[in-house]
Amino acid sequence: MTSDRDRLHLGLMLALTFSTGIADAVGYLGLDRVFTGNMTGNVVILGMALAGADDLPVAGPLLAFGTFLAGAALAGIVLRPIEVGWKPRTTSLFIVVGLIMAAITVLLLVFDDDLPHTVQMLVTGLLAFAMGLQAATARHLAVKDVTTVVVTSTITGLAADARIGGGTGARAPRRMAAIVLIGAGAGVGALLLAVHIAWGVALSAVITLAVAALGHTTED
Repeated sequence: MTSDRDRLHLGLMLALTFSTGIADAVGYLGLDRVFTGNMTGNVVILGMALAGADDLPVAGPLLAFGTFLAGAALAGIVLRPIEVGWKPRTTSLFIVVGLIMAAITVLLLVFDDDLPHTVQMLVTGLLAFAMGLQAATARHLAVKDVTTVVVTSTITGLAADARIGGGTGARAPRRMAAIVLIGAGAGVGALLLAVHIAWGVALSAVITLAVAALGHTTED
């Protein structure tokens, strides 16, 4: 029974990894080159921008970095008193993430493709906050090699443990799945952006709420 639950949790975290790819595509392509889930990218952009590189944003990545931290901190406060695993608070936090994305979708539909700068910044902040909340909640679940928001460490583990180099190849399928899915999510996000900026966020909202509903069935 535990094995089945672990497999479900892995599948749900991989679904959120796909969703993160969508959100980052929306942020980078639709919100002036801002990553809402991958904070490593924002730190690199900020470093280059502050060094004087041309046409690189500062305010957007800085805002995303700060609100991502706030979301992660909030999740940490909520989850710290409870044991690792899927609990009612886990479900509640994922529901909050999905509802924030749903609210962003409505906001983007209201303004259509003509987004004032203040609205872009609001969307950036809300989306990064939601990603921070998601990342910290996923971290509390402790599904190995699937953080939902970044795959650099996953790629490192895949290569370092590869059988071709004498390793065990441990967890290679899930690592490869995470890498492929975040890339696929980014591709889907880019395609949906060509139709309307709201649709990628809407799909992320649906995925996150579905994850919350399915995860709820495994609560301890």
